[in-house]
Amino acid sequence: MAAPAVPAPVRTARKRDMQRTREAAWFYACISPWMIGFLVFTIGPMLVSLYLSFTRWDLLSAPSWIGVRNYVKMFTDDPLFWTSLKVTGKYALWRVPAALAAALGIAMLMNQDVKGIRVWRTILYLPNVVSGVAVAVLWMWVFNKDFGVINSLLAFIGIQGPGWLSDPGWSLFSMTIMSMWTVGGMSIIFLAGLKNIPQYLYEAADIDGASSWVKFTRITLPQLSPTIFYNMIMCVIGAFQTFTEAYVMTNGGPLNSTLFYNFYLYRNAFREFKMGYASAMAWFLFVIIVVLSLLVIRSSALWVYYEGEKK
Repeated sequence: MAAPAVPAPVRTARKRDMQRTREAAWFYACISPWMIGFLVFTIGPMLVSLYLSFTRWDLLSAPSWIGVRNYVKMFTDDPLFWTSLKVTGKYALWRVPAALAAALGIAMLMNQDVKGIRVWRTILYLPNVVSGVAVAVLWMWVFNKDFGVINSLLAFIGIQGPGWLSDPGWSLFSMTIMSMWTVGGMSIIFLAGLKNIPQYLYEAADIDGASSWVKFTRITLPQLSPTIFYNMIMCVIGAFQTFTEAYVMTNGGPLNSTLFYNFYLYRNAFREFKMGYASAMAWFLFVIIVVLSLLVIRSSALWVYYEGEKK
C-alpha cells in the first residue's frame, strides 16, 4: 500500500525548518572559536580570580580560604591602597577632560578640506600603533631634568625647568601631559562623527547669520554628543587601567606620587606574591569602572542627543 502523499505546505514548512537549522548550525560553528576563546581566556580567568579574592595564595602553595579578609584589609589596613586610588582618581580627573578637548580640537582641524590633510591624519594617528614601552622610554628622555627636550627649551629662554618625573609635585602632571600623545585615535572617532553631521544645518545657520561659536555650541556639540559619550566612557576606563607609564618611567614614585591602582595591583601580585589580595583589588577596580560607566550612561539622558529620538 503506497504511503500517503505529504501536502505541499507541510513539505515547504519542513524545508524551511531544515534550512533554519542548517543556518543556526553554521552560525554557531562560525562563532565557536570566539566563544571558546571568550569562555577560556576571559570568563574563566574572571571566575578564578573571584575565587582567589577570597583566599590567601602566594603562587607556590595551594590557595587557602580566608573569606572576606582581603577586602577588609584593603579598606581598613592598607594606606597604600587609598593612595593608589587617590592618585588614579586625580589622574582621571585631569586626563579625561583634557584628552576629550584635545581630541575634539584635533578632529576639527583634520576635518578641514586642505591639501595634504590625509597625510596629517596618518601622522596624528601613528602614535597609537607604537608600543607603550617605547613611548614611555621616549618620554623619559623628553622629561629628563638635566638634558630633556622640554627643560632644554625652557633653559634657552632663561627658565629653569622642574624635575618632571623626580618631583612629586610634577610627576602626575607629567603623566597627564604624556597621555595626550595617544589622543589621535580618539580624534579619528571624533572625525567620523563630524563627517556624519548634515551640512544643511550649517548652511541654514549661515543664512541666519550665526557666528562660528553659535554653530559650534548649537550644532556641532549636540550632533557630536553620542561620539563624546562613547569617547568619555572609553577614556575613563583607560585612565583607571593606567599601568605601563608607572612601571617603566617612575616605578610608582617619587614618594608614591604615581602609584597608579593597576601598578599597585601588579606589585602585590607579582612582586609580593599576594595573588589573593591582588585579585580582590582587581574586582574592586571592576566595580569602580562599572559604577562610573553606569553614572555616565545614566547622565547621558541629560546631554546626549540622538536624531529622531522622542523626548
